[in-house]
Amino acid sequence: MKGKRLLYSELAYFIGIFVLALGTALMEKADFGISMVVAPAYLIHLKVSEYIPFFSFGMSEYVFQAALLIFLSLVMGKFKKSYLLSFATAFLYGTILDLAISLVALFPYAGLVWQIIFYVAGMVICAIGVALLLHTYFPPEAYEFVVKELSSKFHASVGKTKTIYDCCSCLFAIILSLCFYKSFVGVKWGTIVCAMVNGWLIGKISGFLENHFILKDGLSLRNKLQA
Repeated sequence: MKGKRLLYSELAYFIGIFVLALGTALMEKADFGISMVVAPAYLIHLKVSEYIPFFSFGMSEYVFQAALLIFLSLVMGKFKKSYLLSFATAFLYGTILDLAISLVALFPYAGLVWQIIFYVAGMVICAIGVALLLHTYFPPEAYEFVVKELSSKFHASVGKTKTIYDCCSCLFAIILSLCFYKSFVGVKWGTIVCAMVNGWLIGKISGFLENHFILKDGLSLRNKLQA
């Protein structure tokens, strides 16, 4: 514990959401393909915004995650308070994501070199955001929450359930892309690279956090939120 810095769980939560949104915005700007986890919501945003211009990526994120939570409640046969809290996280993330996309759009840089910089920076920043969120007691976004709940219900490992979910999400995104555009949009080679290294990155960053920071609750909310 000597030499470790104090980091409050609540602060880690808000920082995690902000940097996750920023990383997603950078990967979207790079246009090399975004994470397969958010790819379905991104494709829905692209298609729906052709008819409803104000339907942003952020809006698509929390609408799609709401649908995931409804699906989860049907599979589980019940609805928990934590599902609403997970949606609250998704709503906050989606709102910040739209802001982040607007800010990133102000960068006047273009070209292959800058695309690579945006992509790599976005992927690393996303991993930092996920690692921070995993070290808090707040319910995560629906993506992680669905994996956690389904693995518990079917007595499967989280890793195996996560792999199955990621594959299903990727397949769904590919189907949407081909149905909407008859080509690969959003799901590109960058999506595959992200899938290959994302877990490793999150693990390394999580280890760094645990070695250099002491995570402590600043508020007495853990038991109430996890009840």
